[in-house]
Amino acid sequence: MQRNAKALIVVPENNTTMEPEIAALCPELAPIPVARVKRPARTLLLEDLPAYADATLVAIEPFADRQFDLVIYGCTAAGFLGGPAGNARMVDKLRARTHATVVSTAGAMMDAMRSEGVSSAAVVTPYLAPVNDGLRSYLESSGIKVETLNSFYCRTTAELGRITEEQVLDLALRTVTPQSECLFIACSQLPTLNVVAKLRAQLDIPVWSSIQATAWAGAKALSAQGFPVRLVA
Repeated sequence: MQRNAKALIVVPENNTTMEPEIAALCPELAPIPVARVKRPARTLLLEDLPAYADATLVAIEPFADRQFDLVIYGCTAAGFLGGPAGNARMVDKLRARTHATVVSTAGAMMDAMRSEGVSSAAVVTPYLAPVNDGLRSYLESSGIKVETLNSFYCRTTAELGRITEEQVLDLALRTVTPQSECLFIACSQLPTLNVVAKLRAQLDIPVWSSIQATAWAGAKALSAQGFPVRLVA
């Protein structure tokens, strides 16, 4: 009998959303250990990336000698702020240390939208303006134009942690337009487990969140290894 796949989630230390939502979306992976990365109390900025990268490697050290089939690099902002090349370098470092397949949220975000064949997206974020600019640049460098963007403009992780599903749903509905090809909700702290399906049904366009895209990419990567992983959409 084949064993269940083993996964590790790597997220900022304040993240309370990704582990329970990934476990709900991919039940065969639960329970999922979490490596928590030290970070500033404010939201990440470009200048934080070198320290954050070092802290990421420190955070996975207690898990590095355990056997994992999948490592999820789950901070959306840390992934896209360094651009595609910077994100790829971090993925390579995690792969080298853990000897596992590594899926990044920033990469999954792009792969999910490419799979829909869209060329533009309406985007919801919790980020401050400089980080939103970084997200816009990352998407557009990968061929996805940002049609509209709305944000909660969270200054601290505490503000980010207080955002509810109802607030995410409301901002999403105020962000899409009749011309929107796709909606993406960025950040693996924003709660979207019960939001994405509602938005897909109501809007009749592709709707993805950081966590939904990561779960999809992770399930796909594990299926390629022969693990039967259900994705509960």
